[in-house]
Amino acid sequence: MQPRYLRKAIADTPRVAVYGTLKQGLNNAHWLKGATLLGNDRTTALTLYDIGPYPGAKWRPSKGVTIEVYRVNADHLAALDRLEDYRIDAPTQGEYDRQRLITCFGLAWVYLYNPSVLGKPAIREGGWPIPSTDHQHQR
Repeated sequence: MQPRYLRKAIADTPRVAVYGTLKQGLNNAHWLKGATLLGNDRTTALTLYDIGPYPGAKWRPSKGVTIEVYRVNADHLAALDRLEDYRIDAPTQGEYDRQRLITCFGLAWVYLYNPSVLGKPAIREGGWPIPSTDHQHQR
């Protein structure tokens, strides 16, 4: 049985929007095994930042970053909370905070990066991974 906060979170918002390594074909996509891909969307509410091996998102206007939206259950959300170091009792102290984002599929949970992005390259249009064959060598 999942904790009450997870059951409530899924009852209110049974979707998650992903913008980084959780996207199809990327290294963390397996965390969404069994979830239903509803489709792709673009959001101008977020700017992505190149943290290195993965991106982080902040509530900052952009020209439109690409996201995938999934229908998920409480087990998926619990696993994603662990992966993203989301802390229900101290959401700003983990690596990511889970908040709601408006998508064309309805409200969806999205994980926002808590640490500073000062000096990190911004991705204000398009998405992750950054289309560059040298991406891994830019650090």
